[in-house]
Amino acid sequence: MKRRLMLIATVTVTMLSCTNAEPSHWIFAPTPPMGWNSWDCYGTTLTGEQAKAQAEAMATYLKPYGWTYFTVDIQWYEPNSQGHSYRRGARLEMDEYSRLIPGLKKFPSSSDGRGFKPLADYVHSKGLKFGIHIMRGIPKQAVRDNTAILGTNARAADIANTRSFCPWNPDMWGVNMSKSGAQEYYDSLFQLYASWGVDFVKVDDISRAYDENQKAEIEAIRKAIDKCGRPIVLSLSPGDTPIERGEHVMNHANMWRISDDFWDRWPPLYGMFGRLDKWTKYRAEGAWPDADMLPFGIVEFDRQTRFTQQEQTLCMSLWCIARSPLILGADMTRMDDFTLKLLTNTEVLAVNQQSANNRQVSYENDLIVWAADVPGSRDKYVALFNAQSNDDPFDLSKATYRSRRFGGEPKREVLEIEVPINNARRLVLAIDDGGNGNFYDHAAWIDPTVTGSAGTLKLTSLDWKLATSGWGEVRKNQTVDQRPLTLNGKEVEGIGAHAVSVVEFELPEGYDTFTSRGMITEGSQGRGRLEFLVLVDPDKQVQPERSRVLVSFADLGITGRAKVRDLWARQDLGESSGSFEQELTLHSAGLYRISPTP
Repeated sequence: MKRRLMLIATVTVTMLSCTNAEPSHWIFAPTPPMGWNSWDCYGTTLTGEQAKAQAEAMATYLKPYGWTYFTVDIQWYEPNSQGHSYRRGARLEMDEYSRLIPGLKKFPSSSDGRGFKPLADYVHSKGLKFGIHIMRGIPKQAVRDNTAILGTNARAADIANTRSFCPWNPDMWGVNMSKSGAQEYYDSLFQLYASWGVDFVKVDDISRAYDENQKAEIEAIRKAIDKCGRPIVLSLSPGDTPIERGEHVMNHANMWRISDDFWDRWPPLYGMFGRLDKWTKYRAEGAWPDADMLPFGIVEFDRQTRFTQQEQTLCMSLWCIARSPLILGADMTRMDDFTLKLLTNTEVLAVNQQSANNRQVSYENDLIVWAADVPGSRDKYVALFNAQSNDDPFDLSKATYRSRRFGGEPKREVLEIEVPINNARRLVLAIDDGGNGNFYDHAAWIDPTVTGSAGTLKLTSLDWKLATSGWGEVRKNQTVDQRPLTLNGKEVEGIGAHAVSVVEFELPEGYDTFTSRGMITEGSQGRGRLEFLVLVDPDKQVQPERSRVLVSFADLGITGRAKVRDLWARQDLGESSGSFEQELTLHSAGLYRISPTP
């Protein structure tokens, strides 16, 4: 990619509506919020006792370094929720005014109408701030029961917008903000949250696609917070928020997601460079593009992050230099020394909390430089990234075989795939998204086999040379989400993956035909759309293990010599003249402070 320079004015925000006055809610989050959210570790299942244990750990290990927001994520109102999925038609706990309340089974302290106040009080007693996740809209259960709305004669069915609903969670209808009682409903929600002592609200299903219905509900939520009498930080989800809504979102929220759920895989981490760069002009003190949670340490109940230590350092460096909110997803009661050191380096955290004019300086062949100003100083912060990778060494546009794009219900359609391979020694099986983003693209190769003069060889009997998946892990004889591979009610052999996926095999001689069946699997929930690809003896582009990444002092506005300090190592590296460079391995980063010498 051609190298390009970006000259960004120190004040990046010039798009405030009506006047040059900053929105009043910006003072609620003058620096990027730092905290923890229960989703990565607990999904929908967090209980009051687990929350207290996590809050205790957070207060002990992270609060001294500025980590303060403690957030209970989705379905705290569903007493029997499980894992990271949702039960359609589940009975939710709700008060007489159509407002969801904590599930008593999970949060016994919420009894007698106390809601989250006892847990919020506990969190506050630890010197932390308390947050909750909500879905936009009004519960479908409230609409079925046609319950009352506090402060108005309207009832739930009067304000529901049944044409506006979340495609992935079954709990809510949108709210028709043109209806009498609609604003009163949102006002009553935030009055309740303020009475509980809530400091942070993450509203989901609202910033993608950011249509006119969602836009109106964002405006209603902003009004409701401003009326409630409590300085509640507003976070919008999921992403990616359309860049065309940049001015609107920064004038109504404190942070907003710029990607779908971020998990511990290289492709979404690599993609975050472009996302954060794109949102630079909408970054302001009090309005923060949010790169999503940090899936470090132990996540998904009991598994270690898939990120290497170098990738975690790169991720933390990028989030800090781009001033993304820092929201941890780890089990804080079981953090190892590396994770704790990663999160408590005061010199690194200062980049996130106390820098300005954060911008991408150069991007050449996936060697990337970001920089920021150190306020009140001529010094600069510089992050160097080696984002080159050998995880995706094949050009999928040169596939020998490409199926048509298809979607729909799992297993409804099964493709028959047959490809001549002509004694190939390298065979690559790929699953690509179907043009609508790689969401819910769960799929499987069923009975992948090569045949020829050497006989018949099942690929499930071979070890692959490379296997990548856009979500989860490539699995033999299982789906990517660890279900048995079945077809027509019987277990079958195969390879489960999620787009974008690449699986490379090295073949022995004597095989001239590849056959398989391809299908969408259960995890797609009927929303996936994808295509199957086969590459026969493709070229493999291998990047060097180490590359030098350089920043020119002229690009930083520095002339002459400068001292360099390595912020991760907390070591002075001496002086450089005219430029600074470091040799970095694949998927790694360095973070530095550059100080001009007199």
